[in-house]
Amino acid sequence: MSIAQSSDKLDIPVTLVQELIAEQFPQWAYLPIRTVEFSGWDNKTFRLGQDMSIRLPSAQEYAAQVKKEQTWLPILASNLSIPISQPIAMGKPSKNYPFNWSVYRWIEGQSANSLIIDGLDLNIIAVQLAQFLHELHQIDSQGGPVTDRGGSPIFYDDEARSTMIQLQNLIDVNTATSVWEAAISSRWNKAPMWAHGDLSSGNILIQDNRLCAVIDFGSITIGDPACDLVIAWTFLKNESRQIFKKQINLDKDTWARARGWALWKALITLAPLKDKNNSDATAQLQIIDEILNEHVIENHH
Repeated sequence: MSIAQSSDKLDIPVTLVQELIAEQFPQWAYLPIRTVEFSGWDNKTFRLGQDMSIRLPSAQEYAAQVKKEQTWLPILASNLSIPISQPIAMGKPSKNYPFNWSVYRWIEGQSANSLIIDGLDLNIIAVQLAQFLHELHQIDSQGGPVTDRGGSPIFYDDEARSTMIQLQNLIDVNTATSVWEAAISSRWNKAPMWAHGDLSSGNILIQDNRLCAVIDFGSITIGDPACDLVIAWTFLKNESRQIFKKQINLDKDTWARARGWALWKALITLAPLKDKNNSDATAQLQIIDEILNEHVIENHH
């Protein structure tokens, strides 16, 4: 069973996954395998029986994440009160699939992406997210992986500035530039902390209106924790955002860098959308608006 390539992503059918399991983990070959609907960008996810999931990198650039997760997630999990992805086994490349891949414990819960946010008590989830990050920040980071997500958003300077110009008819470029320059004018100057690297609504699971797990640690890094604070704008809002900020208790410069990360993410998500009036575009414009307003208020105090 060979794989087709759509754009730069591998198309990974269930039949290939069945073949990989049968070849490498025959003890699980009798279990049903089905596609998971909210699969993520970097990996294709499948459910294996009732208790396991399979994650396969969809492109070369994500393949290195597998060994990183296999190494560090068991260490992090033992220090966190909220469940996270737990690898059980690592699969190897085969003649029909070119990368390492992972088998994980299945965690019951719904992607926050798939839920109607209005029905959620975001204030409770804000406290839980802050607790998760607080615990993550306490874990010894010695020897941890270093990526651009744990560094300064200045890594994306050219992209951020050119995207602002591209969107100049939709956003206040002067204020956006001011947000960006505040973000890149400071650096994290304390000991490196762990950061999830992509703490988005798609990577948190909710059950019974509570945060029940954090998943997808492919971007995990050590360094500046600012990149994880983006969830304050991309998922939380109003009172829940204020609760989260208060609970996290990080300095003003770190929050300025977090606004920069959130602005960059919203800009690059919005720019390629053809219809700038659809719900996806509107959501990104609202995030940008809230970031810019917050920056203005902070700097008038």
